[in-house]
Amino acid sequence: MLKARLLFTLLTTSSTMRGAPMVSTDMPLTPHPAGYDEDLRLALEDLLLDRWLSTKALLANTRSWALRTSRSQVLAAGAAKGDAIAAWCAEEPGDANALMMRARVMTHRVVGAHRSTADRHTLLPRLSAARAACGDAARRWPADPVPWVCLLALAQVDVDHRQWHSVDHWANPPEAMLPRGPWPLLWQVDRRDWSNREAYHRMLQCFQARGNGAVDFTRWVASQAKPGAVLLNLPLYAYVEDYRMRTAGGQVASTLGFWTNDQVRHYVELARDGWFAHVTDMSTCSLLDLNYLAYTLTACGLPGAAEVFTAIGPFASPAPWQHVSGSRWWQDDFLQARNYAMKRERYRR
Repeated sequence: MLKARLLFTLLTTSSTMRGAPMVSTDMPLTPHPAGYDEDLRLALEDLLLDRWLSTKALLANTRSWALRTSRSQVLAAGAAKGDAIAAWCAEEPGDANALMMRARVMTHRVVGAHRSTADRHTLLPRLSAARAACGDAARRWPADPVPWVCLLALAQVDVDHRQWHSVDHWANPPEAMLPRGPWPLLWQVDRRDWSNREAYHRMLQCFQARGNGAVDFTRWVASQAKPGAVLLNLPLYAYVEDYRMRTAGGQVASTLGFWTNDQVRHYVELARDGWFAHVTDMSTCSLLDLNYLAYTLTACGLPGAAEVFTAIGPFASPAPWQHVSGSRWWQDDFLQARNYAMKRERYRR
């Protein structure tokens, strides 16, 4: 458990977050998927009330593919609980953003149903409808990478090699060490938004769903990434999931030294030094990436966690803390790790 691992954690970072004060150990947590993005927060609140005009305005003023991808993902999770996007499409059936959000919402619902082990007869019609919605959005705005990201998300539903998936979307990998998968979909995203963060996470989820090649894929991605690239975090997700599965399976022998393994520690250090150290505006970072880095630095006993917790501020995310512990009270694990990191930092000073 995290409490035991913290006993050997050594956190000796020497600097504070760029342009921000050090976080207090008693700062309350306010988990929210929008994090520091106040405009996204307001649009999400309206969506939860089945109002879509603020979402329309937000997307119209979103000027980068990366931000469009991340914002639409958060919006879809909120919109999936209501009918706001359907109302928007009915009102403005030709709007590219409305069609993209419809694809987003339908994809979110299918993936959620799949993870809830919905039966095949229930899932297949929804899967076909979601793919059709992705196609409509892609045709309406061919340059938009988001519909292709949605198709990648739907690929994780194809856990059976013999059926369901479109053959055109599956191919052999660019290198022999990697598994067969929905590479053509990833290439379509790369053509529109090179190294799109969510696209590579969706590929990882696909390999995890099939139980083959997840860690190898993330190592390969990290080997291709340049300094400052957000994809240097990808191996952290694969390692956390690997550790979670080993722990859940009672594989005590294979988990005892998991976070002290040199290879695991190498990729955690790579994320810290190759990505986090290059970020100039922490408010633009994915909260998940920050939480995964804070968790893995702590688990490995590596320096640098205090600055990462400062970047997180009050916006802790359930993952990975809850995924690993399985506890409803994941905030306790987060707070314990944060408090330890901050106390070590003050003591070092």
